[in-house]
Amino acid sequence: MWSFFSRDAAKDFPYEILEQVNGTEEFLLWKLHKGKKKGKTDEHVSIFILDAKTGGNNTQLEVAKSAVKRLKTLRHPNILTYIDSLETENCIYLVTESVEPLSFNLSSLPTQNAKDKQQKDLFIAWGLFQVTRGLSFLNNDGNLQHNCVCKGSIFVNTAGEWKLGGVEYTAPSNPSQPFPVKLLPSLSIYDPPEKSDSSKHKLASKWSSDMWGLGCLIWEVFNGVINSPSSLKSLGNIPKLLAPVYCELVGALPSSRPNPSEVISKCRKAGGYFHNDLVESLLFLEEIQIKEANDKTRFFSSLPPLLDSFPANLSRHKILPQLINAFDFGNAGSAILAPMFKLGSLLSEEEYQKRIVPCVIKLFSSPDRATRARLLQQLEFFANHLLPNTVNDQIFPHVVNGFVDSNPVIREHTVKSILFLAPKLNYNNLNVEVLRHFARLQASDDQGGIRTNTTVCLGKVASFLHPQMRQKVLVSAFTRALRDPFPPARIGGLMALAATQHYYTLNQISQSVLPSLCGLTSDPEREVRDQAFKVIKGFLGKLEKVSEDPSLKESMEADVNANASTDTSHASSTWAGWAVNAVTSKFYKGKSVDKSGGDGSESNVPSPVKSAATTAAPSVDKVTRQVAKVNSNGADEENVSDSETNWESNDWGDMNLSVKADVQEKEEDGWNVDDEDWAPLETAAPPATLSRTNAPSASATASESSTSFTPTTTSSRKTEPATASNWATSDNATMKSENNWESSWNDTSEWKMNDSAAMEKDEARRQREEKRNQRQKELEAKRNARQGGGPLRLGAKKLAND
Repeated sequence: MWSFFSRDAAKDFPYEILEQVNGTEEFLLWKLHKGKKKGKTDEHVSIFILDAKTGGNNTQLEVAKSAVKRLKTLRHPNILTYIDSLETENCIYLVTESVEPLSFNLSSLPTQNAKDKQQKDLFIAWGLFQVTRGLSFLNNDGNLQHNCVCKGSIFVNTAGEWKLGGVEYTAPSNPSQPFPVKLLPSLSIYDPPEKSDSSKHKLASKWSSDMWGLGCLIWEVFNGVINSPSSLKSLGNIPKLLAPVYCELVGALPSSRPNPSEVISKCRKAGGYFHNDLVESLLFLEEIQIKEANDKTRFFSSLPPLLDSFPANLSRHKILPQLINAFDFGNAGSAILAPMFKLGSLLSEEEYQKRIVPCVIKLFSSPDRATRARLLQQLEFFANHLLPNTVNDQIFPHVVNGFVDSNPVIREHTVKSILFLAPKLNYNNLNVEVLRHFARLQASDDQGGIRTNTTVCLGKVASFLHPQMRQKVLVSAFTRALRDPFPPARIGGLMALAATQHYYTLNQISQSVLPSLCGLTSDPEREVRDQAFKVIKGFLGKLEKVSEDPSLKESMEADVNANASTDTSHASSTWAGWAVNAVTSKFYKGKSVDKSGGDGSESNVPSPVKSAATTAAPSVDKVTRQVAKVNSNGADEENVSDSETNWESNDWGDMNLSVKADVQEKEEDGWNVDDEDWAPLETAAPPATLSRTNAPSASATASESSTSFTPTTTSSRKTEPATASNWATSDNATMKSENNWESSWNDTSEWKMNDSAAMEKDEARRQREEKRNQRQKELEAKRNARQGGGPLRLGAKKLAND
């Protein structure tokens, strides 16, 4: 009657048993199955099953039960992780982390090219290191002997870690005890020679048998299956760095075999087998919590180039989780961003949303300037993975505060970031908020490079704007750029007009665009004049075609009212013809530098005419100019050839701010470099390449007499320092009202230039330089005359007076 209350324990087993892994019968008493936890599809496990009904006997059941008990008590990163078990009279289930036999894993590794072979060699070195470390734990810390170290007792998990399994014959270290009897005949080939020689057995240590097994494992990893013990005498494909240690491991005398801790110390030395980038990096990550901040920064900065040589599976499942943990709990700082985003490319979209995006959202809310700047610099690597709702609700509110940051580097990178965020932004954020800040930056920012990049970015994101906003903003914004006193900004406006010509009606071209362009034909900068003539020719060609054939008007204006683009790749493709390669914010000296707009290049301007019936505007020949380098005395030092900088790239310009000027600006803004932890980022600002001439000194930069215009200095901005509490505060003195920001595109009062005054300045500057040169020649003549009279002797002047 009690049978009614009996239950089958196997039915309550909380894991689902999946397909069997074949090919393990030679080394395992168990049958290995894949499995997963019931009700959870993402928690995969491995299930070892020994069933008496399918061939297992009582002896095997007893050995298996002993192995389960042993594995429960062994907790080490390099030993197979026990999860659960079930024991009945006729069956034993052992649940561990998801693994596969080492032989299966090695055979699946690609070896098609040199890179694959390098990754495999690093993977094997890391695996052998882990096995040796696991044996050191057993022999030295646990006072145990594994007694069955071979290829069949090693398993590899999803993170690429080698795990020591096969603990069926593990026993306490006791040299006087005989070796355990192995139930599978195929395992006897791994027995050490002292098993059959009692005289040698007396010399055995607690690690000698396991070190023999480690030697067998090394031989099998590089050469395949061991056919007989005599095969161990030949090295085969064992690396030269590992050969000396291997010979010690398979020594005939047990006493000559080294302790596993000695093996690790020898191979970890410089030039040893375990001394490589992968092992060093993984060991550093394991100890990241106790490392110094400087060591962390140095490590994370050097990690990205090393990741290409690491196995992808190990990088994805081992290194990336440790980087995320270091970010969450280890105070790793912004230096961790580059390797984390690089490894994020290995993830699926679902994994990326689960593991990387939460870190990104957390980083954008950080008040630390260095973190925000690095995050904006890395935006292109993860922007495509961000969902529109995430961008508009959780990221953009933090990004938009960078437009009013007192530091120009933050403002510059914030402008650039809109190129990657524009496809995700909603109507209000893009067509209202972004354009409001763009209008203010383009009109009143004191950094010419930021004004230029604002024009560039507006042209790049024009396809994502609402058609009505494009009609109101583009022409006004780009024609305003044509009046900017900074030459690269005027060139940027020219290129923007040419690249976005399909968004203008013919009336706009004839009544607004061309009159503004014609004003640049007398520009003092030669580069600006050349570009202006070429863009004018393109627009005139378009009008001429329509004049000859009025039916072309509809096709010419087809894109004017086109809806905002939803293609995230459209921004770069429509921009490939004219993106600024580099922009410098340094000021130009009058005649000392060739008036070419400061970029040192000509550009290939795309023809504004898109119709197949029209011909493109002629391309610009590449030119080489002689750029005069000016020393502190105002004299030419040397003439160097400056080849054309390619405008046909999607690179952005960066602020070329000298360290001295940066520090001075910070002091004027009222915040200290040390307080804000900004010095490393400022000094690491990438140099501008638009102009190949030497950057002027800070004193020359700040000098009114040597500049082509008088900039608005940062001291006049009166902005407070960006700190954790007030970095998002806007500058009310420079912000436009939200109600009338559209009119600011037409407000050009700040940039009106008096051509005659500019010419008078140039003439006065030229006369000053001529006087300076004349004075230098007179000094040189006096010096030569004095030297021509013979060398002066000490006291000669005194004797002459006497």
